Amino acid sequence: MDLKNSKPRRVAFYTVGCRLNQAETAVLTDRFRCLGFQPVKFGEMTDVLVVNTCSVTEGAETDCRRVVRQVLRKSPNAFVAITGCYAQTGAEALESIGGIDLVLGTQYKMQLPNYLAALSSTDKRVQPELLHTRKIDHENFTIEGTGDYATTRANLKLQDGCQFMCSFCLIPFARGRERSRRADDAVREAYALAERGHRELVLTGVNLGQYRDAGVDLLTLLQRLESIPGIDRIRISSIEPTTIPDRLLDYMAASNKLCRFLHVPLQSGDDKILKAMNRRYTVREYAEFIEQANRKIPGLCIGTDVMVGFPGEGEQQFANTQSIINALPVSYLHVFSFSNRPGTAATKLPNPVPPHIIKQRSQELAKLSQRKRFAFYQQYVGQSVAVLFESRHAAGLWTGFTDQYIKVGVQSSDDLSNEIREVTISGVTDGLALAHLSAGMSQSDELLQARPLLMTSESV
Repeated sequence: MDLKNSKPRRVAFYTVGCRLNQAETAVLTDRFRCLGFQPVKFGEMTDVLVVNTCSVTEGAETDCRRVVRQVLRKSPNAFVAITGCYAQTGAEALESIGGIDLVLGTQYKMQLPNYLAALSSTDKRVQPELLHTRKIDHENFTIEGTGDYATTRANLKLQDGCQFMCSFCLIPFARGRERSRRADDAVREAYALAERGHRELVLTGVNLGQYRDAGVDLLTLLQRLESIPGIDRIRISSIEPTTIPDRLLDYMAASNKLCRFLHVPLQSGDDKILKAMNRRYTVREYAEFIEQANRKIPGLCIGTDVMVGFPGEGEQQFANTQSIINALPVSYLHVFSFSNRPGTAATKLPNPVPPHIIKQRSQELAKLSQRKRFAFYQQYVGQSVAVLFESRHAAGLWTGFTDQYIKVGVQSSDDLSNEIREVTISGVTDGLALAHLSAGMSQSDELLQARPLLMTSESV
């Protein structure tokens, strides 16, 4: 495609994985738009496809092949660029996938818009071009642009990389060593997001609690972000238990803007497995932290990650995991199946768990998560809570979240998008708290009778 004599080039994005990937795609979208590209929805005709990949599971290559084929059926001349974690760890495998034109490793990811804008043409390549280096800068960084989001909440990337070296994890190889965003640059983007109408920021990073920039830690930066006009809520995404100081818990308990929400990975409830995972705490230490946080912060929602099927996880080890989750005030689980990733220490461990056992245990923990979430929601029935509404669901309900990440649905004739409204919780069904507006409710705004609803949960 001749870039000098053409209409605005269309660009579509497909993002796999965590909120950090989502945050980076949002910034790339903004950058492409500023350079004259027209972002379109994935699945529509496009001139450029950007796939932002994940390397957490073994299905990364399969996902890439499927997405590339799907797009090229509709847009056979689309220029396909692959970036993200799998582009760093699986570059050689990606080079062999037909239809890919460009593979960018971690070092070059955020330079993609400038690179494509500078090309004289985006004609299809016979062989993909590879921009990749094993070395990844570990200096603190800035980000050009502002995240482009269609939602009320916006992700704000603060940190990248990790050197905790959990034995199952490829992230240190995919994203490099720990590094933090310059504090002034993070505040600059937060102001821009507020000006675009986003009322909630979700702070993201690989190892968020390790944030440091010239004497500024996560709590200090939080205090600066809270002073930004228009930002009503700030939510901390997944954070390691050993990186959360007591003073952050105290601040969360007193703050009017910092959400009463913590997602703190457990991974296993067995000390033997935690040691083999190279996690930095014991089950008792984790439990003591969770109980302390729950005491300090009334109404705190606590989520966690649990990995199923790590090598050596026998019936007793799995039972220990179930037991500690049942005992702790955890509100929900994200359940992950162990994935044997080449290059990680876990590949050398004996006693692998059969796939059918992993599937069975995953299902058991998924049911436990449902019970935990229902019990957490149920305690708010009859109470008045503030909800930041996002969109109208196909079933006719306006849905949004409380600061504790309770998903709430109300029936209303008003346009509630991006509004914070007081509601009264009246019941719970299928992962959704049903409610009615607490004030000014008309006859048409009465509580929708509880009925089965398919509502998808979101990860933070």
